[in-house]
Amino acid sequence: MIQAIGLTSSPRKELPPAVDDVSFEAHAGRVTALLGAPGAGKTTVLKLMLGLQRGRGVAYFRGRPLHRIPHPAHEVGVLLGDVPGHPARSVRGHLRMLCAASGVPARRADEVLEAVGLVSLRDERLGTLSRGMDRRLGLACALLTDPHTLVLDDPARGLSVGESRWLHDMTREHAAQGGTVLCSTADPKEAARIADHVVTLEGGRVVADQEATEFARTRLRPRVSVRSPHAVRLSALLTQEARSTRRSVEVVREGGNRLCVYGSTCAEVGETAFRHGIVVHQLADEIGDMGPGVGVGVSAGATTAGQLTQPSADPQKDQRPPLTPAAESAAPDESAASPEAAQDEATPDEAETHRTAATAAPRRTPARFIPRSTRPHVTLPPPVLVRPAPRPLRPVRYEIRRATGVATGYTVGACVLLVSALTAVVLARIGHTPQPRLLAAWPAELPLPPAALGAGLLGALAFGDEFRHPALAADRGTVPRRLGLLTAKLLVASAAALVLAVLTVGCDAELLYLVYGSEMVTVPADWLPLTAGWLALVTGCAWAGVLAAGVFRSTTAGLAAVVAVPLLVVPLVHKLMEGPSRRTPEPLSQRLRDGLPLRWPFGGEQHLEAVLRLVAQPVGGAMALSVVALLGAYLFTGLRSRVR
Repeated sequence: MIQAIGLTSSPRKELPPAVDDVSFEAHAGRVTALLGAPGAGKTTVLKLMLGLQRGRGVAYFRGRPLHRIPHPAHEVGVLLGDVPGHPARSVRGHLRMLCAASGVPARRADEVLEAVGLVSLRDERLGTLSRGMDRRLGLACALLTDPHTLVLDDPARGLSVGESRWLHDMTREHAAQGGTVLCSTADPKEAARIADHVVTLEGGRVVADQEATEFARTRLRPRVSVRSPHAVRLSALLTQEARSTRRSVEVVREGGNRLCVYGSTCAEVGETAFRHGIVVHQLADEIGDMGPGVGVGVSAGATTAGQLTQPSADPQKDQRPPLTPAAESAAPDESAASPEAAQDEATPDEAETHRTAATAAPRRTPARFIPRSTRPHVTLPPPVLVRPAPRPLRPVRYEIRRATGVATGYTVGACVLLVSALTAVVLARIGHTPQPRLLAAWPAELPLPPAALGAGLLGALAFGDEFRHPALAADRGTVPRRLGLLTAKLLVASAAALVLAVLTVGCDAELLYLVYGSEMVTVPADWLPLTAGWLALVTGCAWAGVLAAGVFRSTTAGLAAVVAVPLLVVPLVHKLMEGPSRRTPEPLSQRLRDGLPLRWPFGGEQHLEAVLRLVAQPVGGAMALSVVALLGAYLFTGLRSRVR
């Protein structure tokens, strides 16, 4: 079950909080509807429950808050708004990516696609799906890990009648198998039709917490509100006239001198009171909708003071089963009980004691007790029988599927290779360019070569796409920020950067050989430190893009941080490192080498010297400094969010 206790959103400057002290329960085996007009705070409540928005209060899922659950995706399936996926990703690819993130087998994607009826569209792109298909995919994402609880934010918004019926049948079947379902809606009739329990919000507060039958009776059906000092006598007279005219009329005592008459009109009630000389202080039509001040006078705990009168000349002919709340909302003037039951229960003794004749509204059978023959004709995905243990390669598999599932990375790589090849040919034509820079297509006028910029962009996309299209919002907050996922992103970004760096040099060398001959592609004598420096530069740009995008939550900010290294940090580092020391005029690389206490065997000091020389270079030192600073900022923001 779900227990929400004291949920309150953060204040909005001088405005009151959007949600203020909301508490309710959603029990297992039942569908609970969170009802409210647009702006009532339904989505804010769900985000507070899931930890996606700051505020006070706590929500327990089967006795534990979400941040205390080791794998929240296996406990709660969430659908908030549209499917949070890249529009160019395929339906099956999106689900397989989520399978890798959640640690379930990849075949689970095909199982949920078959259950929601999207097998024929598994190769379609997310951006091409219709509203109904998008809702089906969203439900598939929520059911992917076989969660116990479903939290759905207005899932039927914009759907056709058939699509809405199918979606609600799926949620009903999930509840019938013992799960908990909490969904929000702005339609009172839909809430009465799909839910077992209705929690009504108005102005960010809970104004009613009712069973669906009670909600349908008190807040949905049209009625006549009557106030009279002779309310008991008037209720008995209305009941007698209903019997004589064989009409379905329900009279409910609301306490004091107030009556609510269902199935009648103001004119009929007024004429009855006039004929019998009964003084009426108020006579008004009411509809228990969600409008402010309309139907609010009917409390959640209102009780039926009588029984419904629906006589019939032929009980066997007119006999029909009790209506559900859905039928009551569709036909409020019809009775909720059989006629012979009304005749048996409406005795003369009850009329003499001035008790109204009305049958208590039938209660909806709890979902877990619905007979199998009456359950909706839908099929849920098979359960995940084995919960896989956490594995180190799980975030790596997720990141690989995320990076390779769309054509953005391939497009960036192709553009980098094309620009690098053209730049190398132009530089060779102009001349006066050293061969290492020629092979890297790095003009002296540019702060970074195209390959380094492309690697930085790929790194920035690693986290930038997460913030644009969050795929794991319910599992780890707005964007996954765990150290394991950061490590996976750095590894995959490094691999992509290294491949891009090698392909760039290879393509440039091949094109230069074809255009100008072999003299343009000779191997330099110091190729090893040059290669190490080239690979380190490209990898550092990729890391800087990943970390900057994670800190600043934007792809553009990540790429801007990569460009800022040579434009802002390099000149500063260059000024600090180019001057001689106060004690000796030797350069920094020589001082670092002389400071070693021992000479390493097998020429180890040479490799260390190459690394130190790389770090001592302005670009290398600036890149290392930037990566360390961004990593510190990323860890600081992650720890701060956890503390909060």
